[in-house]
Amino acid sequence: MTDTLTAPTDFLDHCRRQVEQELEHRLAIAMPEAGRLCEAMRYSVLGGGKRIRPALCLGAAMAMAVPGRRALVPACAVELVHAYSLIHDDLPAMDDDDLRRGRATTHIAYDEATAILAGDALQALAFEWLSEAPELTDPVRLRMVRELARASGYLGMVGGQAIDLASVGQQVSLATLELMHRRKTGALIEVSVRLGALAAQRLDDDRLERLHHYARALGLAFQVQDDLLDVEGDTSVIGKPRGSDVARAKPTYPALLGVTGARSHLADLLAEAHRSLADFGPEAEPLRTIADFVVARSH
Repeated sequence: MTDTLTAPTDFLDHCRRQVEQELEHRLAIAMPEAGRLCEAMRYSVLGGGKRIRPALCLGAAMAMAVPGRRALVPACAVELVHAYSLIHDDLPAMDDDDLRRGRATTHIAYDEATAILAGDALQALAFEWLSEAPELTDPVRLRMVRELARASGYLGMVGGQAIDLASVGQQVSLATLELMHRRKTGALIEVSVRLGALAAQRLDDDRLERLHHYARALGLAFQVQDDLLDVEGDTSVIGKPRGSDVARAKPTYPALLGVTGARSHLADLLAEAHRSLADFGPEAEPLRTIADFVVARSH
């Protein structure tokens, strides 16, 4: 990444182009004996998306004055984990969705078995890439692997999904809802920021803690906006059927707080994210931009 590129309006588009170029290059290796599996992996990863998690990784690196290229492979590794999670979330045994990003979900485009295997393969590939990330020391790679594993597993994303499934049709408290989303959605957002910061290869506990607070607020804000879009969004814009959470009786912020209350909570989380960056200078402007984008997005 060009380290002088700090214009807020350019950052997300620049990150998306750079990450997709790297993903395309790394996923181009053909395996004739597993051609259909490789096709499904590429279909799932390269099928669009905002690439917010990789952008957060690159933005956190910039906030720590790290050359962007050093955080690029970790950013792509996070995106592989995200892609695998979407494949599995869409399966009939989970959310049973036919549409993702405006096109057929992986198990519809291929079949359930291929979709499951594609998700499994992408998860493993993420850690392979991360373990070999260039320009990083072995201790930093090891810490990144540990952080991503923890964020992805039963104490993070997978655990949050389990709480989500157990909560369908149930009345839950705000505390339970936030615990679920801090794991299901927030954990991967938080680790995106942490990996970018760790690419500095030096510990700055104060700055790392501030970035952690930023990421925690943003992770919840992301989910609140997702819940609002499920109620108010346009299916043709959000890329999946509107009202799918309501139809499944899933606990959401609008269901618990009402639409007005959810919007107020979203504004509080955005303010908290910005406060966490108050001691950073213009080097953190991309992270501020991403926070504003997350709460204003229409899909």
